[in-house]
Amino acid sequence: MGWTLRIARRVEKALQKLPARDREVLAAAVQSLAENPFSGDIVRLKGSLVWRRRVGNYRIFFEVHLDTRVVDVEDLRRRTSTTY
Repeated sequence: MGWTLRIARRVEKALQKLPARDREVLAAAVQSLAENPFSGDIVRLKGSLVWRRRVGNYRIFFEVHLDTRVVDVEDLRRRTSTTY
């Protein structure tokens, strides 16, 4: 059984503004969270319920609700020295 994926509006907008190549890779990475949110290069951020998945120079921030099997994709940012 898969996971339900809820994508924040700001993530959808951020994806639309990216170059086509990056958009395709990141959209596929976001969709793969519905199959298994714990695969790939992920780390739970200290002091919060938010997880981070690294995809190239970008970071996908999401929460996982184990009881309801829901993944909330909350943010998408390009990696900089102040991303975290």
